[in-house]
Amino acid sequence: MNWYTGNTTFDTVLTIGFVFAALTIIGGAFMPQTPYGRFGTDKWGMALNPKFGWWLMEIPATVVFLWFYLQGPRTTELVPMILAAVWLIHYANRGWFFPLSIRVAPGRKSTFSISIVLSGMFVTAIHGYMNATWFNEFAPHLTRDWLSDPRFWLGLVVYYCGFALILHSEWVVRNLRDPAKLSAGTESDYKIPYGGGYRFVSSPTYLGELTAWTGFSIMTWGLPGLVILLISAGNLIPRAIATQRWYNEKFPDYPQNRKAIFPYVL
Repeated sequence: MNWYTGNTTFDTVLTIGFVFAALTIIGGAFMPQTPYGRFGTDKWGMALNPKFGWWLMEIPATVVFLWFYLQGPRTTELVPMILAAVWLIHYANRGWFFPLSIRVAPGRKSTFSISIVLSGMFVTAIHGYMNATWFNEFAPHLTRDWLSDPRFWLGLVVYYCGFALILHSEWVVRNLRDPAKLSAGTESDYKIPYGGGYRFVSSPTYLGELTAWTGFSIMTWGLPGLVILLISAGNLIPRAIATQRWYNEKFPDYPQNRKAIFPYVL
C-alpha cells in the first residue's frame, strides 16, 4: 500500500483520518462506552431520537461518497463500479434501512447527543471522500486485472462474511421486540438475544463490522480502508466489553460462556 498519493487534499484527509483513529483508540481506554444507544446521555448536548440520530450520523457516507465518486475520471470502469456497488449496498443498510427499522418504545428517552452525531458525521464524511476518490482516481491497481488478484477475492469473501453477520445480528435484535407490545408499553426495551453470532459473543454486530472492514481493506488494498478499520476497532472493542458488562449486570441469567466480541478470546 502506498502511503501518499501526491494529492495534497487526499493526503491531508488521510492523515487526519489516522490521527482521529489514534485518538479514538486512546480515548477508548478512558471512555469505553461511547454515549449513544444503551449508554446514551444528554450530558454531551441535545439528545436526538435514535432513528434520526443514526440516520444523520451515517448519511454522509452515502452523500459524500456519491458526490466525489461521480466527479472522478474512472466512474464507469468495471472495478471502481463494483467497489462502489459494495459501498452503496453496505450503506443502504447502515444509513437507511437500519435506522428506519429500529423499534423504539414510546416515551423512551432520546439516546443520541448532538455532539456524538456530529463526530459520527465527520468520520463518515472523510470515510466517504477517501474511498470515493481512492476507487476512482488514486488507486491505479484497481483495473480489470485486479479481478484476478487473490487479494480481491479474499477480501470480498471476508467482507461478505462480516456483512452477513451484521444483517443477521440486526435481524435477531430487531425481532426481540414485538411492535404491538412496545406500543402498549407491555414489553421490556431490552432482552437477551439468542442465536447466530449471539451463541458466541455479546456483540456480533460489532464483530461483523470489524470483519467486514478487514475484508474491505484487503479487497481495495488501500489505506482509506485501514483508517475506518482502526476507527471502528478503537470504538467498538471497548464498547463491546462495556456491553458485556452491562448485560451481566442487567440479566442474572445471562449466558456466561459468551465472550464480548471475539469468540473464545475476548
